[in-house]
Amino acid sequence: MISQRSIEQVFETARVEEVIGDFVQLKKAGSNFKGLSPFSDERSPSFMVSPVKQIWKDFSSGKGGNAVTFLMEHEHFTYPEAIKYLAKKYNIEIEETEQTDEQKLEANERESLYLVNEFANTYFQKTMLKTDQGQAIGLSYFKERGFTNETIKTFNLGYSLDEWQAFTDEALKKGYQLEFLEKTGLTIVKEDKKFDRFKGRVMFPIHSMSGRVLGFGGRILKTDKKAAKYLNSPESEVYHKSKILYGLFHAKQSIAKEDNCYLVEGYTDVIQFYQTGIKNVVASSGTALTPEQIRLINRLTKNITVLFDGDAAGIRASIRGIDLILEQGMNVKVCTFPEGEDPDSFAKQNTLEELATYLESNAKDFIQFKASLLVKEANNDPIKKAETIREIVNSISKIPDQIKKEIYIQECSRIMDISEEVLFSTLAQINKKDHQEANKAYKTQQKAFDVVKPEVKAPKIDLQYELERKIIEILLLYGNKTEDFEDLVLKESDDGELQLEPVVHNAKVFEKVYLDLQEDEMQFTNETFKVLYYTIIDTLHQEPEFSTRNFVNKLDQDLAAEVTTILMNDERYSLHDWERNHIIPKEKNHGISQLVNQTILTLRCYLIDKKVAEYQNETLREESNSRSILEDVKDYLGLKMLLSRKLGKVIGGKV
Repeated sequence: MISQRSIEQVFETARVEEVIGDFVQLKKAGSNFKGLSPFSDERSPSFMVSPVKQIWKDFSSGKGGNAVTFLMEHEHFTYPEAIKYLAKKYNIEIEETEQTDEQKLEANERESLYLVNEFANTYFQKTMLKTDQGQAIGLSYFKERGFTNETIKTFNLGYSLDEWQAFTDEALKKGYQLEFLEKTGLTIVKEDKKFDRFKGRVMFPIHSMSGRVLGFGGRILKTDKKAAKYLNSPESEVYHKSKILYGLFHAKQSIAKEDNCYLVEGYTDVIQFYQTGIKNVVASSGTALTPEQIRLINRLTKNITVLFDGDAAGIRASIRGIDLILEQGMNVKVCTFPEGEDPDSFAKQNTLEELATYLESNAKDFIQFKASLLVKEANNDPIKKAETIREIVNSISKIPDQIKKEIYIQECSRIMDISEEVLFSTLAQINKKDHQEANKAYKTQQKAFDVVKPEVKAPKIDLQYELERKIIEILLLYGNKTEDFEDLVLKESDDGELQLEPVVHNAKVFEKVYLDLQEDEMQFTNETFKVLYYTIIDTLHQEPEFSTRNFVNKLDQDLAAEVTTILMNDERYSLHDWERNHIIPKEKNHGISQLVNQTILTLRCYLIDKKVAEYQNETLREESNSRSILEDVKDYLGLKMLLSRKLGKVIGGKV
C-alpha cells in the first residue's frame, strides 16, 4: 500500500499539462491547452487541458479527469501504478509496504502479464551483466555494435541464456504463474514440456509510451538457418505489434520539442541514433507501417522523416507506407543513405554534427523523392513515365488538405514536365473513383436498414437535469465566493397594491443555494448530482480554502469524470477559435449572484409546472376531491406567477 502522505505529495507536485504533454502534442488555447484526442481518430482537436483547474477533458470520447485518471485511461494503469509513475517522473520517494504473494495472485490478468514482463526485463539484464555467458556473448555483441554502458542501461538491453528453460525455471521459482509466462510468449508450453522462447538471444525490451514493458524482440547470434534472425513476442493482451513503435518511450519528449520524428526500421537503428545524439527517432520493428503507429506519432508532431538504407528493393517495398502517412494528414519527408549504409552504420561512423547536417541536406519532400525514384525506373519509357505520374498523383490524392494537394500538383507538374491541367484532371478521376467505391460500399451496407426508416425526432431536453447540473457547476466554480444577493419581497404599497421590492443580503454562494433549496424542500432527482451536491456542500462547510483540484483528486473515478465534464464543458468554445471570428463567449463569472438567482428560480418554476400537471391528471381520476385539488392548483399557479415576475426582473436586470 502507498502511504497517504506520498499520494498527497504526488497530487501536489504533478502538473497535468506536463504529464499529458508526454503523450499528446498540446498547443496553447487561451488559458488552456488543446490537442488531438489520444482516445479516438480525429484531425480537429477536441482534447482540452486546464492548467488552472489541473484537469483534462476529451470531448470526442467523453473521458476526463486529472493526471492520475489520464494515466489510468491511456496507459491502463491501476491507481497505485499511476501514482508510482508520477512519483518517478517528479523524483518523489514513495512510502509503501512490499507486495505480498497473495496480492500478486489477486492482480488481474492484464496486470499479471505486466508483472511477468517486468520480471523478465530485470532477469535478462542481470543475466547479461552478472553471468559469464551473458558477458561473453550478449554484452560482447552490444559492445561490438558500439553501444556504451549508459546506452545499454537506458534501453534495458539484456541476454537470454542459451539453455532450454533457464528463464522459465527462475520465474516459476519466484512465484510467477506458468499461465502468464505462456500468455506473454516468454515460455512455450508443449504438453508437459516447457521452453524459453528467446533461448540464446540478445534481448530488446519493447516499452509502451509510458515506459511499461509490453514485450520483447530477440536477436539470435549463432548461425542457424532454421531459426529466425529476429523473434518478437507473440500478440497478447498487452502487446499488439501494429499499435507499438520501438523507442517511442525514449523519443516522445524530443519528438515534441523538435517537432519532427525520424522513422527507421530496426532496433539498433534507433539505439545508434539515440546514442549519437538524435533522440527523436522510432522504429516500426520490421513490420509494415500501420495507421495506428502513425497516429501515435501524430499526437506529438505533424512531421515525419522516413529514413531508408541504400537498398533500392527495400526502398520500393517500404515506400507504400508514405501513402498511409499522407492519409493521416501528416507532412512526410524521405532521406536515403549511401548504398551499403543503413541508419545504424551511418550514425556509428559519423559525429552528431555530421549526421544532423546529412539529414538536413538529404531529406527530400516525398514528391521529389518519389518522382526521382520512379523516373529512374521509367528509364525514358513513355508508358512507364505515364504510370509513374499516375502513381505520384495517386499519392497526392491521399492528402486530406486541399491546399496541400494543389501545391503538390504544381510541384509534380514542374518536376515531371507536364501541365497542371492534366494532373488536376487525373486527380479528379482518382477522387471520383474513390468516391464511387466508397459510396457503393456505403449503399451496400445501408441495404440492411432500408426496410424501416424511423422518423428522426429532435432530442428532448431534460430541463431538470440541466438545471441540477448547473447548480453543481455554480457550487464548484463559485461556491466559496461571497456575493450580494438581491431577493425580491412582496410588500403592500401606499395604494394597497402588492409590489416586488428588492432586499439585498450578503452571503456565500453555497449558503444561498443550500438555504433556497432547503426552503422549498427541493431534492435532486439525478443520483450522481445528489451525491455530488451533498459532498460539495459538506466540503465547502469544512474547508474555507476550497480547491476544485483537491476536490477532484479525492473523488472516485466516476464522480471525478462527471465533475471534470461539468467544469470543462464551456472550454469547448475555445476549440473553435471563436474569438478570431469576433464571437466572444460571455465570461461565466460575470454576474454570479444573478446566475444563482436565475437558476434556482427557473428550477422552482419548472417544479411548479410539474406539480400542476400532476394535480390536473389527479383531477381527471378523482372527481370527488377535484375542488380541493383545484384550490391547490390555484395556489401553485399564483406562486408560479410571483416567481415568474421575480425571474423576469432577474433576467431583465443589469448584467
